[in-house]
Amino acid sequence: MSKLDTLAAIATDLTAVLSAEDRYQRLLEALHIAIPYDSAALLRVNGDCLVPLAARGLTPDVMGREYFRKNHPRLDIICGSDGPVVFSQDSPLPDPFDGMLAKDPGGLHTIHACLGCPLYINEKLVGVLVADALDPKAFNKLPKKYVMAIGSMAGAQMQTVDLLAALEKQAERQGLLASDLMQDIHLRRGSNILGKSKTMQHLREEIELVAKSEFTILILGETGVGKELVARSIHSQSRRRDKPLLYLNCAALPESLAESELFGHVKGAFTGANSDRTGKFELADGGTLFLDEIGELSLEIQAKLLRAIQEGEVQRIGSEKMFHVDVRLLAATNRNLEKEIQTGKFRADLYHRLNVYPVTAPPLRDRKEDIAILAGHFAEKSAAQLGLKAVRLGDDALQLLHRYSWPGNVRELDNIISRAVLKASHSSGNKEFIIIQANNLAGDFGDAIYTNPTPVAKSYPVMETGKISLRDEVKSFQIRLIKTALINNNGNWAAAARDLDINRSNLHNLATRLGIRQKKEED
Repeated sequence: MSKLDTLAAIATDLTAVLSAEDRYQRLLEALHIAIPYDSAALLRVNGDCLVPLAARGLTPDVMGREYFRKNHPRLDIICGSDGPVVFSQDSPLPDPFDGMLAKDPGGLHTIHACLGCPLYINEKLVGVLVADALDPKAFNKLPKKYVMAIGSMAGAQMQTVDLLAALEKQAERQGLLASDLMQDIHLRRGSNILGKSKTMQHLREEIELVAKSEFTILILGETGVGKELVARSIHSQSRRRDKPLLYLNCAALPESLAESELFGHVKGAFTGANSDRTGKFELADGGTLFLDEIGELSLEIQAKLLRAIQEGEVQRIGSEKMFHVDVRLLAATNRNLEKEIQTGKFRADLYHRLNVYPVTAPPLRDRKEDIAILAGHFAEKSAAQLGLKAVRLGDDALQLLHRYSWPGNVRELDNIISRAVLKASHSSGNKEFIIIQANNLAGDFGDAIYTNPTPVAKSYPVMETGKISLRDEVKSFQIRLIKTALINNNGNWAAAARDLDINRSNLHNLATRLGIRQKKEED
């Protein structure tokens, strides 16, 4: 009955929710019901080496050892067998656990009975179960089929543990990915590259071309031009689009944490490393990793990044193990890396690895015909955030937007439109339909709206309080612009509208509001 109890106990544990260590220990405990051993060990096959997974009745140092087959002939014989092996008491082969019995700490007795069983999963050797006893006849009456059944169930336990471990690792990776991607959703704003200018059409053609390759791409451009959107577009059109795209801003990382973020670390690698951490390269395996502001990385980390690109291998801090990763790298910078190389701040070999195919995101000042499209997009986004039903941009506001030089590029336009929508919603009595006027923008631009190099005389209208009126100043500025355009075009409104980059009917309406033109006035 004890043999059946043993099998029942092992079978029950196969379906129980247990940790790997508990599963293995309970397996050895169940075996002891029917097998009169003094010690038992479960070992995993790792190439030519056997590594202990669990032990019972042996000294604690067993768990820190590795058993190479060439050094332990008994284990080698067990591994080469297709069934249980019982060694005779007069076998000249040394027992791997002689002197390590917990009940015989001094090693006064030599192990006389040794039973070994190879563990197979799908005809592949995965481990070894070994039982020892001081009684030389301890295993003589054990049926071979019974031991083989135990071996099969022990192999099943190992498979169960391996499957659970794989699922836990995958769940952990998916959890980390989910965390990264949720953070990415909150931090990254928008995913479409907007604009109809020739410059943007060319950029989209470049993206479509490089997306199909596996090249490392260096995305260049000033701050705020939308380099991260270029990276997203490349990934979304690539063969990896169903895999994760992870983002890391290198400029936001202290140097002490940058290596850990990229490559991960093991517990105890440094002060504060209380648990293992998976780096971005491992998390992005199979997908794409976008490193923004890569020019901010230290030379030491640049060297490790170069290895990851060249060899496809990463090493966690504090670990000797190498992980192979399949990651497509996209990098971005607003720095001139060639100058950084000359000053010794950036590695030339890394630059050439990154610069396989450079893509440049243009500044907003070079595609001003896209400003209205972008402004409309940002206005709609801000309206949704504020719970407004409709927000429109007045012609005078668009004119100011076109005259500005945009040193902060698209990001600055987004911020200015967001503030303008908030100001307009506060000052407007009609919450259903809001129009952004020039006076909602002028406070952001100040004198920067005068980007025309020709000096313009400033006759600020002063109120009784002695303060400058922004509303009146903007109106005065618009009147001067329109009159100058009309003079330069001999009073031709259509030509003046072309010079001012405004629709002719919109110019008529604006001029009428400003008192320059009567409603029924003909061209």
